[in-house]
Amino acid sequence: MRYELYYQPSIQGRGEFIRLALEEAGADYIDVARDPTFGRPGIMKVLEDPALEHPPFAPPFLKAGELLISQTANILQFLAPRLGLVPEKEESRLWAHQLQLTIADWLYETGQTHHPVANVLYYEEQKDEAKKRAAHFTSTRIPKFLSYFERILKLNAKSGDFIFGEDVSYVDLSLFQMIEGLRYAFPKTMAQVEPQHPKAVLLHDRVMARPRIAAYLASPRRLAFNEQGIFRHYPELEEAQGQNR
Repeated sequence: MRYELYYQPSIQGRGEFIRLALEEAGADYIDVARDPTFGRPGIMKVLEDPALEHPPFAPPFLKAGELLISQTANILQFLAPRLGLVPEKEESRLWAHQLQLTIADWLYETGQTHHPVANVLYYEEQKDEAKKRAAHFTSTRIPKFLSYFERILKLNAKSGDFIFGEDVSYVDLSLFQMIEGLRYAFPKTMAQVEPQHPKAVLLHDRVMARPRIAAYLASPRRLAFNEQGIFRHYPELEEAQGQNR
């Protein structure tokens, strides 16, 4: 099957978690909005299609045959068994989905550091609120989420290199993306907290070294982080950490 991924053409965003799974599996897919024959207007055409029985609220969404699936964690839950990125047992699949939803919460909080008031307002219109939100996020929430996943990895220390043992899962790929993105957005904070979470850092490095992921990261298909996506680097937001304690 050839999958069609619908997302913004110029940012990694939530779509990147799906791209990583497709790339790791060597799946046949097209990043629709980046296709010059379709482009971003094609996304709006789908979103506004009155004939859709189950219309998505917003990108990302995935077309798989006759299915149109929305929401990042939901898409990954669908793809993972088909791509070999989750164990077969129902208990393990539920656990993977639970962890992915926790990552979704973490990602949401990341975006709130630069848009704490409203997404329709520019960052410059909510800087004061962003500094307060970022100070709490960097001092409390990043360590809390990292500590949780460090605990999960310690529990599985004897079973293999990844959350489910020797085989990589989509949750491992998503955890890699969170660490990579936070390094871009909050480099000083991550430099301080990473030594206390060695297993999470090691998992990041193992994912990054996987042949298909390494090839993807070195290719033009991997978009650069920028100040339009979820992970944004505004130096003043880290400087505010100590001022707002």
